[in-house]
Amino acid sequence: MLKYPILLPIGLMVFLALLTFWINQTVQEEASRMTGVSRHAPDYMLYNFVSTRTDASGHTKYVLAASQMRHYPDSDYTELDRPRFTQFGENMPYTQIYGQRGKISGNGKLVEFVKQVKVVRQATAEKGEMQLKTEQLFVEPDTDIAYTDLPVTILQQPGSVVTGTGMRFDKKSETMQLFNRVHVHYERAPVAVNATPAAQPGKTKKPARSNNKIRPDTGQ
Repeated sequence: MLKYPILLPIGLMVFLALLTFWINQTVQEEASRMTGVSRHAPDYMLYNFVSTRTDASGHTKYVLAASQMRHYPDSDYTELDRPRFTQFGENMPYTQIYGQRGKISGNGKLVEFVKQVKVVRQATAEKGEMQLKTEQLFVEPDTDIAYTDLPVTILQQPGSVVTGTGMRFDKKSETMQLFNRVHVHYERAPVAVNATPAAQPGKTKKPARSNNKIRPDTGQ
């Protein structure tokens, strides 16, 4: 015969309460773990993706394309395979950016290009084509600004090469900043072979001596 019979039901209630709490916690943790795994999965995918943005006047501002696009709802980021970005400007040369992979922020204001990134700026009458190579590049399409903290190599036609670490490019002002370990190899454009300096007024130009034999023009 039990001395304290009231303790038995109380003990059973406490045991059942602890058991229920443990089961509830275990189920919630497992559900949270499974939800976390399944949540980081694309909710939609597009192939041969192309997006065009126009300005207030209806002119094309930029075109973003990729072989594949994947959107993830947990981070609201969009991943791109082989992204291609073409940026236009009024009375400005267009700029193209390529990469192996890319990512777009949830608000669409930042585009990241990763691995074998290449930027090509169209040649103009005053400037030759420019190419920039790096491994990561961030682009703000609305502000026309691009930047990176990694090493960059810039090739400017006809033969100039600039290297450095850390870069910021502002397309609107056509300015580029390099921050560390900057090295420049500059080559001037070749001078025309037939260019002849103009004679100064009041002075007679003496014929230059030459060791090359020139056959006179006989008119025949």
